[in-house]
Amino acid sequence: MQLIDTINVSNQLGEGIIWDHTRQRVWWVDILQCKLYRYDPVSQNVEQWETPERLCCFAPVTGKGELVCAFESGFAFYWPETNQIKWIEKLEQDNPGTRFNDGRTDRQGRLWAGTMVEDEEKATYKGSLYCLNNDLSIKKSISGLSITNSLCWSPDGKTVYHTDTPTRIINAHAFDTRSGTLGNAKPLVKTQDGCYPDGSIVDAQGYLWNAQWGGSKVVRYSNKGEVDLEVTVPTRQPSCVVFGGESLDLLFVTSAWADLETNRDENAGHVFVYQTRFKGLREAEFILKDTATNH
Repeated sequence: MQLIDTINVSNQLGEGIIWDHTRQRVWWVDILQCKLYRYDPVSQNVEQWETPERLCCFAPVTGKGELVCAFESGFAFYWPETNQIKWIEKLEQDNPGTRFNDGRTDRQGRLWAGTMVEDEEKATYKGSLYCLNNDLSIKKSISGLSITNSLCWSPDGKTVYHTDTPTRIINAHAFDTRSGTLGNAKPLVKTQDGCYPDGSIVDAQGYLWNAQWGGSKVVRYSNKGEVDLEVTVPTRQPSCVVFGGESLDLLFVTSAWADLETNRDENAGHVFVYQTRFKGLREAEFILKDTATNH
């Protein structure tokens, strides 16, 4: 694998990176700086918008111009070009110590996102994993989470991967594609000391790629949890990964300089682009059954 591009954005907390197949662009956020980015790998043009609240994860809405988002306080539709927001529902309003974090769409076009404990002194309970269904109803799936991460699905959609990052364990859950119900957690991987599992993606062969916060690497695992490949990233805190490009053979890796103020390297917070011999999968957009968001 070859590092072919570095997008010099110096994000405090780069996260939530996705490939938009319709627009042929990669999107990501700097959660802590309230910024949304869009990048064209052909022209190398970077666009950015200030978001009305910290944006944590999101997805394009099929056939529409807006994004469906998990902002820090809940789910909403968002139009970046006009900075307009339409709230679907705010969650955990009785718990000021948590905020939303990692998320991704499943193969059926539902948006999944989890909350994390940001301030232990203010948190009255831990975070949870939620599903925003196609009809905009919301279901809670897992509770008691400190930092939800690594959400992604197997190629057939019947296995979902997820971690509570401080445990350093990435779990595999059987997934009912019709109902969106998760089975019991089965440990797939326990990462090395000092390497905390952050954002993940699955490639076309069903291998899991995981960005490891603090470990300066992205690791490719088989569906049995075996290490297949390690990619060294030129900064300490890689945070999320996605496959993109016209042939879905480019690996994009976000990173962060948060918590590195006194020991910050020159690459911290940039986005790294690798040419790979692997191919990703086209990620699902959010499929909206309700037309109430016409704008």
